[in-house]
Order: sequence, then C-alpha cells, then structure tokens
Amino acid sequence: MRIGVPRETKTLEGRVALVPAAAGDLVKRGHEVWLEKDAGVKSGFKDADYTALGVNIAPDAAALYEKGEMIVKVKEPIAGDLQHLRRDHLLFCYLHLAAEPALTRHLLDIGLTGVAFETVELPNGDLPLLAPMSIVAGKIGVQVGTHLLHQPMGGKGKLLGGLPSTERGKVVVFGAGKAGGASAALAAAAGANVTVFEMRQDRMDEMMRLGNNVTALYPYHDVVAREVAAADLVIGAVLVAGARAPHVLSREMLKGMEDGSVLVDIAIDQGGCFETSRPTNWKEPTYVEEGVTHFCVTNMPGAVPQTSSQAICAAILPWVNKLAAGNEWRNNPALVRGINVESGKLVHPALEGMQL
Repeated sequence: MRIGVPRETKTLEGRVALVPAAAGDLVKRGHEVWLEKDAGVKSGFKDADYTALGVNIAPDAAALYEKGEMIVKVKEPIAGDLQHLRRDHLLFCYLHLAAEPALTRHLLDIGLTGVAFETVELPNGDLPLLAPMSIVAGKIGVQVGTHLLHQPMGGKGKLLGGLPSTERGKVVVFGAGKAGGASAALAAAAGANVTVFEMRQDRMDEMMRLGNNVTALYPYHDVVAREVAAADLVIGAVLVAGARAPHVLSREMLKGMEDGSVLVDIAIDQGGCFETSRPTNWKEPTYVEEGVTHFCVTNMPGAVPQTSSQAICAAILPWVNKLAAGNEWRNNPALVRGINVESGKLVHPALEGMQL
C-alpha cells in the first residue's frame, strides 16, 4: 500500500505521525511510504533520516495526498488538508468529530473512510491509541497550570508544593483515566494537596495509592462545588469515548473560585468538560472568565513533539500494519469500532443523531 504522512498544519503543531524507524519498518514490509517535505523537522527528524530508510519525499501537500492511499497523520484535517482528501482515501488520525460538526460534514461530503485513533477500542474498553497522548496532556496540564499560577502570568502567585511555613497548593482533577491519573500523579509528586473526582471504585483506589496527599471522591454536586471553590488549579480530564464530554463544572461553581486561579481543560478536543471552556491554540492559549485563567489548547501534546511523536508512533504502528495489509482489517473488532465515517455516513454509535 502507498502510505502518505503529511506535515501537520494545526497552529504550532510539531508532531509527525511516523518517526523514521517506523516508516522504515513499513518499507521493509513492502509498502511505499511517502512523507511530505519537512514533516518531521519539528520533532527532530530530517528528511534525510527518512530517505536513508527508503522513504520517498513529496515536495508539498498536494503531491503527498496524490501519492497516498492511506493517509496517516496526527491531528484532524483542517482547511489546508481537506482540499486534498479524496473518496478513496483511508484516513487514520485523531478526529474528535463530536466537537467538530463542520469537519464531520466535510468528511461525509468527501465520502472517505475515517478511522479515528481515539475510538479504536479493545474488547475490555481500553483506548490504546488515545492513552499515550492522554498521559502527555495530563502532565502538560499540571506543568502549564503551575506556570499560569505565577503572578507575572496573571496567577494568584501560589507555589503548588509549598514549603515549611506556607500552605500547600490545592489541585482538583476531574477523571482518573490516563490523562487525569497523569495529572494527579505529577501534582502529588510536586507536593500539592490533590482531590480527584471519579465514579469508578477501582480508579479511586488507584488514585489513593499515589500518596497521602491525594484524596479520591465521588462527584456529588455539593462536594464538587466545595472542592472547586478551594482549588488553585482545576484540571478536567473526563472522557466518553467518541462523544462530547459532559460538563462537570458550571459557571456558578467557577464564580466561587479565587481570582488568579487556573482551569485546564484536557477534554477540550471533545468539546470541553467545563461550561466556560472554548478551544484555544498554542499561539493564544489562555483567556479569563470570572477572574479565572482558562487553558483550553486543543493539541496540548503538540508542544513536546519529539516525545509525543515517539509515543504516538509506537502506539499506532501495529494498527497501521493491520490497515495496510488489505481488507482483513475489517475483521478486527477494535479497528471496526474506530471507524467514524464511511461512504458519506456516520458510523460510530457515539455520533448518532449529531447535528450537522
């Protein structure tokens, strides 16, 4: 199969879907791999690193999409990509269509088959292609949130870990999956007092084992309002696979927080889990609502493309191999579950009834 890897065009996005070693493995399997010129540079990989392993370089996006039968990229296609996509393309990337009705309409009009990383689902419910970027986003959420609490950034001037004679900072995390768990672990390691809201008992147990400064609670409304009001940093990491994220924090709750506090919405790709969330990018990453700084960048892992590209590539390569081997992949339940659009129709159950 001819596999095309385009350069990512989202604002300040630095990731590449296939690192050189992975692309080289596909070549060894007999596939023809094409990379758009300089697609790997921001992740630390030069075109020469690819050509040394038998990868072809396309001079621009038009040539890349023309060559490719399967398009493997990281983020959802945007305007520059959509003009090149065709009905016969098999698109494999993050799509997050529940929060993108306009993109969904475009893909349906094109008629291609779109398999989304975030909805490839194993029989036990695990999402293997979402997990690595969720972990990266969870860690970035705490790192960025810590920085935004600094007074020169408009924050309240609180050091999360504290020190003798001072109070520790308080972090509230919604969701104890891969992203929320990573956030809680990093915040706890920094010395903050951490409260994690979660509904699953096994995940609550896991959070409690992070340390004596971590508390896991069921998200009763009154308890959520109390904990959020006392928080310096709130991180949203709530996921319903393939669907819009539910709102777990209302504007009314936000009004109870101190000015200069920080909200980080990792669920923004799926529409956001705070009532006051709206998508931002790395060029203009924050805004203020009710005195609270919001960070809602839709491609948080794109800030560390070298790490993120290595992690996502290791996760997706086995699945790229399956997709590239022929129509046998349609007998794979996990990949079939990952199909979001095909032949002009919405396929994934979480997208049923979506308003376009």
